Amino acid sequence: MFAAAIDGPAGAGKSSVARAAARELGFLYVDTGALYRAIALYMLEHQVDTEDPQAVEAALGAITVDIGYRDGEQQVFLLGENVTGRIRTQAVSEATSVCAGIPAVRAFLLELQRDMARRHSVLVDGRDIGTVVLPNAQLKVFLTASAEVRAHRRLKQLEEAGQPGAYEQILEEIRERDHRDSHRETAPLKQAADAVLLDTSHLSFDEAVAALVALVRARQ
Repeated sequence: MFAAAIDGPAGAGKSSVARAAARELGFLYVDTGALYRAIALYMLEHQVDTEDPQAVEAALGAITVDIGYRDGEQQVFLLGENVTGRIRTQAVSEATSVCAGIPAVRAFLLELQRDMARRHSVLVDGRDIGTVVLPNAQLKVFLTASAEVRAHRRLKQLEEAGQPGAYEQILEEIRERDHRDSHRETAPLKQAADAVLLDTSHLSFDEAVAALVALVRARQ
């Protein structure tokens, strides 16, 4: 089995690039961010205060999160219900960043992520895959882009989804999340010492995918 760990900040294109690269390589793609989003969705829908770590930890006992695949695309199940289409809102994104900093949440999902890598050749993306979840992965990549480029990409996504936003607000939210993710006490976002830096600021989507595929094939 081969494991490629893809880390990087929010909005860098990790999920879309990693998904396409995994498809080309014949690997299983695991979007760990979607798992954290499912946890955040549960907290929001059950009115659990995500700023209260003890309340969040207490709620975890009622949660089951699973991954499935349909037509090769990852599906996320919360309490047996497919919530893939409900975890990409801005409210969930903000709650996810807070929940992901809670040690109990990370411990809750850690074994699920590692089990996937034991059973399949995987391309896993997240914030702490190379540093914490899969420290022995054959390839570690830190995939990033400038905050400005990420804000423009996010704005385009929202517009395409019929949810227009304001560029300056999105940029500020991205910068705040970067700071929160990189300064949290538990598993902060950082580039692993042995990770390859892949900056997609000036790459097209296809170029970014090709670069990632080439890095994997060079290590196989």
